[in-house]
Amino acid sequence: MKNKNYSKDKKQLLAILKKLSFKKKRVVLASGKTSNYYFDGRISSLSSQGSYLMGKIILNMIKNDKITAIGGLTLGADPIIGATIALSCKTKTPLNGFIVRKNEKNHGMQNLIEGPALKKLSKVLIIDDVVTTGSSTIKAIEAIKKIGCKISRVIAIVDRCEGAAENIKKFGCKLESIFTIDDFNI
Repeated sequence: MKNKNYSKDKKQLLAILKKLSFKKKRVVLASGKTSNYYFDGRISSLSSQGSYLMGKIILNMIKNDKITAIGGLTLGADPIIGATIALSCKTKTPLNGFIVRKNEKNHGMQNLIEGPALKKLSKVLIIDDVVTTGSSTIKAIEAIKKIGCKISRVIAIVDRCEGAAENIKKFGCKLESIFTIDDFNI
């Protein structure tokens, strides 16, 4: 059951995303596709109200899942991870965060995954700001599976509805999104 403010929080977050993150502009996406609009989730996730609402909504979505950590591929996931773990310290089940690098470091500890050590079989949430084909999210999924953690959920703030759900499903995970591109009335 969602808390009573869930719909209100989603409405507020959608307004912030529309104002700050959504741009009608022709761009080439990370997937290599060309699009007539661009969604930069970091602008909203790095704003105080956007960050707060993202963390609050995600915590509400996962409150019964016994997840121990939240993470994703750097950079889109980073501020969302920070907001969610900070808010989680006031809940019964505080979360740790982790960040999956795009490439393993070639110096120091040579980590691919940063954050408190994840234990084998830990239940984790993979997060992303926006998904198109899901390639960034899949990199995080592969890294986490390689160390033996159980991916309990995969959540994106916005799904552009261009194949991410189908591609992520091939890795045994179901993509959930808070919004789809249809919510932006293109």
